[in-house]
Amino acid sequence: MTIRSRQLIALTLPTALSAMLNNAYRVIDQQAVQWLGVEAQAAIASCTFILIGYYAVYAIISAGTLSLVARAVGGGHVAEQKRLIGNALTGALLIGMVVLALSGLFAPVITHLLGLSDTVAEQAAIFLRWQATYCLPQALMPTLDAIFIAYKRPRIVLFLQVIATVLNIVLNPICIYQLGYGIGGSAMATGLSQAVAALLGLICLRRATAFRFTDMGLGRTVLKIAKIGLPMCWGTLMFALVYAALLHWVISPLGAPVNAALGIGFSALEGFTWPIFWGFSMGIASIVGRNLGAGDVTEAKHAIRLAFKLLTVTGLLVSGVFFFGARFLCGLFTQDPQVLAEAICYAQILAFSQLFIAYESLAEGILSGAGKTHSIFYWSAPLNIMRVPFSWLFAVYWGYGAAAVWWVIGVSTALKALGKWWSVRSGAWQL
Repeated sequence: MTIRSRQLIALTLPTALSAMLNNAYRVIDQQAVQWLGVEAQAAIASCTFILIGYYAVYAIISAGTLSLVARAVGGGHVAEQKRLIGNALTGALLIGMVVLALSGLFAPVITHLLGLSDTVAEQAAIFLRWQATYCLPQALMPTLDAIFIAYKRPRIVLFLQVIATVLNIVLNPICIYQLGYGIGGSAMATGLSQAVAALLGLICLRRATAFRFTDMGLGRTVLKIAKIGLPMCWGTLMFALVYAALLHWVISPLGAPVNAALGIGFSALEGFTWPIFWGFSMGIASIVGRNLGAGDVTEAKHAIRLAFKLLTVTGLLVSGVFFFGARFLCGLFTQDPQVLAEAICYAQILAFSQLFIAYESLAEGILSGAGKTHSIFYWSAPLNIMRVPFSWLFAVYWGYGAAAVWWVIGVSTALKALGKWWSVRSGAWQL
């Protein structure tokens, strides 16, 4: 059956909204800690890219799971579905335990590598230790989301994220201020809210699919999952490492206001808009995977054309919001005049790259749904790495300041989008 715009939106919109809510914990944290001072906001902003690095490692399982489960669903292979889900959940939990154990143990080393010092470094280390203690459910949630999306059950994903977000909003002020845990309470609130969502997700998975908890285990299937997920992991991890390097050599030397502004712009503003694009990306990945599993390339191409039109409109709208609404939106997260000025600058410059981000996310969805994740890495990693020397050259050496960093990010984003679309246009994803 040929997919129509309404059906595509019905699949992608809940996924986009759930991704927005999934990212909202960083926005909620950024807003909730503002009364602890600029240093706390700068610490949260700095840790953002460390948490993205953790998410990248979790993608070893979640990215491969979406592609393979979608193909198994499209082909009607029930036994393969159960085996994939069981290996994916077990693998996600084990990887999460390793990542968080290392994070808690080496928190001071991580803050040093970010170029943080004094109070900002101390606050960031506390946040990472508490995050390591409470946030194992965050390692499981991306894989659960991928499974439900592969089954065309995005409303379950949205339901789980609504629960987690509401709990996070309620628990943040309680843990931070009423219980007196400070910045650590922010991580505690996130972990507890995600734990409730993960438990409900497992119950829903048990009822909505043929999976049973006795199917959990590790075997060669997890290697099959990781083979697809690893390029996505390396690409996202490189992205996080690049921003960590930017923090160390470029952002931190420009001062705490620039650091805090990056947190507001990246986590608060793009934390709401990027998930919209990601929702389309995951929706298309699911459609491409199922249709390739069923041997129907024509239907996959039709869905891609529809998504391209919808994302063009969405990208232009987001650009307008970023440019014209920058002062109002950034003012919701800070009252400090220096931080506000830097955040407005970030938003208005990055407005010019939002359409390219939309196209890049669609291309990634097509390639990941087809299991061709190496192309994503090849186009992402080099251009992300180049952000560091060019940002340092323009912002620090030649003295153009933070605005130069934002322009470098925008231009490299455009180049990544063009490269990934070249991979899509080559047609290799259809094989």
